[in-house]
Amino acid sequence: MAEPLTESQQRAWRAFIEGSWALHDRLEDDLRAQTGLSMSDYHVLVVLSEASGRRLRMGELAGRLVFSPSRCTYQISSMVRRGLVAKENCPGDRRGQEAVLTAEGLAALRAAAPLHLATVRQTLVDDLDDAEIAVLDRVFTRLGARLRAPSAT
Repeated sequence: MAEPLTESQQRAWRAFIEGSWALHDRLEDDLRAQTGLSMSDYHVLVVLSEASGRRLRMGELAGRLVFSPSRCTYQISSMVRRGLVAKENCPGDRRGQEAVLTAEGLAALRAAAPLHLATVRQTLVDDLDDAEIAVLDRVFTRLGARLRAPSAT
């Protein structure tokens, strides 16, 4: 059985959970209201826009998004229906598929980016000093790497 959290650990855990959910909800609500995109839509558009040829194999995309393969497939299917991405067979591998950013998807990202940035600044970044930003970067870079690593068990 796991050892109970100390009082300060419990406070930090609750502050993290409640604050991060509230932050995500605000970012999601503002992005959707201003652009019609969800946070998942936006994240897909960003990752694809940064990829070579603006395309990624579905498995690699799922890994970068930290989505399960089925969640990634569902998300991409929704975005294909809206014209934001396309699904194409992988060159040289007829079994694999790639998600490809469309011109419409790139335009949606370019329109949404400054609006989303304003919300990110207003709700998080502008309230933190450089030392706090450095701590967030250090902690979540380390945790993200550990949590994405294949399980040792």
